[in-house]
Formats: sequence, structure tokens, C-alpha cells
Amino acid sequence: MLQWLKNIFGSSEAKPSLATRVQEGAILIDVRTQGEYLSGSVNKAVNIPLDQLVAKSGRYSKETPLIVFCRSGMRSQQAKRVLEQLGYQNVYNGGGVRAVRNQLDQ
Repeated sequence: MLQWLKNIFGSSEAKPSLATRVQEGAILIDVRTQGEYLSGSVNKAVNIPLDQLVAKSGRYSKETPLIVFCRSGMRSQQAKRVLEQLGYQNVYNGGGVRAVRNQLDQ
């Protein structure tokens, strides 16, 4: 019952910030197209476009924390679902590239 309530209302436990997750070893993955990525991304982010995610997902262990982001957060939400279906356990939707930059103070 308690877990059910946490799922509905969220946990009262503080969640680590994106910056903390990156400092602890999370990988930043920009799921936008290569052209979008080349127009500007986040420092140390790798580009794996959403349509190539399944093919290139084997680069990281299933336990590696991954932060996915895109332009608005829509493709990154899809990427999060795809990675979780592939068995990745620590996937976070960073949202849009501007939000990620702001959170990382870049």
C-alpha cells in the first residue's frame, strides 16, 4: 500500500540533481539528430539519435546511470522507455537541452 501511494504522490525522498548524477558517473545522451547535436549540445554529452538507440545501446552496461535529453523532452521520454524495455535500470529523462544546460550551469 505504501509503495502504491509513493507511486501516485511521489516519494518524499530528495532526488539527486542532474549535476550530482553526472558527477557520480551518469552518461549524458543527446537523442536528437546529428544535425541538431552539431548545432549545440551539452558538454560531455554523446549523440545517439533516437532512431539509432536500440542498435547502439550496447555501449553501456545495464547498471550505468544514463541521462537522456532532446530538444523538448518528448524524444527523451521515448528513449527512456526504450532503454528501460531493454533492461537498463537507471535511466533519467533530462528533458530539453536548455533545461539540462541550466541544471548543469553550462
